[in-house]
Amino acid sequence: MRLGESMVYTLVWAAIFLIPFMNAHLMAETNLNFNNVIVSWGKISPYFLIFIINNVLLAPQLVFRNRYKWYIFWLLFIVSAVFGTIELLDFRYWQADDMFRNKASLTELEWYWNVLFSVMMAAANTMIKLYYRALDTDQRMAKLERQNIETQMQYLKYQINPHFLMNTLNNIHAMIDFDKDMAKQSVMELSHMLRHVLYDSGENHTTLDKEVDFLHNYIELMRIRYVDGVDIRLSTPDINECRKVKMPPLLLIVLVENAFKHGISYSKPSFIFIDIDVVDNELICVVSNSQHKASSSEHSGIGLSNITKRLDLLFGSRYTLKIDDTRDDAYRVKLVIPINN
Repeated sequence: MRLGESMVYTLVWAAIFLIPFMNAHLMAETNLNFNNVIVSWGKISPYFLIFIINNVLLAPQLVFRNRYKWYIFWLLFIVSAVFGTIELLDFRYWQADDMFRNKASLTELEWYWNVLFSVMMAAANTMIKLYYRALDTDQRMAKLERQNIETQMQYLKYQINPHFLMNTLNNIHAMIDFDKDMAKQSVMELSHMLRHVLYDSGENHTTLDKEVDFLHNYIELMRIRYVDGVDIRLSTPDINECRKVKMPPLLLIVLVENAFKHGISYSKPSFIFIDIDVVDNELICVVSNSQHKASSSEHSGIGLSNITKRLDLLFGSRYTLKIDDTRDDAYRVKLVIPINN
């Protein structure tokens, strides 16, 4: 039983069992007669007994298992049995003094009114239990949903193309024979990237300066593969401004990686322009790249599909992702997301 539900029942029944004391105060009795209180509690006890049975047995075992017909049957049977037994014993008239009995009485209802009120009380108890059960179910579903979202987020965050890592390592291996200094620099840049992926991206948020540094390392490693014929430009805000901007990690790399994957030609001049800016509590990232016929049909691949899923999980409808592929020679993606300064 939930704590909130238990507190509701405790408060209600505490108030009910205090009614005899309140009656004595209203009747201006100078000395409280505890015999009257005990008799009144005796008249309350059948309701309390029915409540306990309904709360502990009937509702959990029958209502929660959708056995409504059996619940109604057993509730009516128990209520009828309790008040039928009381009528047979007629314990309300154990006291011979009529005035004493009337003062001690919480109520002097006929048995059918007692049955009706008991059923209403049990129904209210069951509705409260159903409410708290639904609340508990919603909370568990919300928790499962959060866990599922976190799992999806972790999966989507680490979708950096494994071919990039393999190709980079192969390039570094080949570079060792003719340019050891460049190979060492490349290893350091790759190490910084992997550190960001493994550690910094484990948090829900990072800062823009770390993401920019990550993109810079990625671009420098890609320059090894495309020494000539590729114009690569990265424009970002001032480093101090970048440090103030909080954003989800590994979000922009998908756009940049997609541009390198589909926007580079070994036989034709190519370009990749990355423009990152912060305007009015929004982060704007525009990635433009050359488009070639061989790659244009594949441009909206798994990378953009993953970032769309992740953006939906992160921001719902509070983001903009626009793709402009109307030109034959250029492809442009614009992402706008809210940020926390």
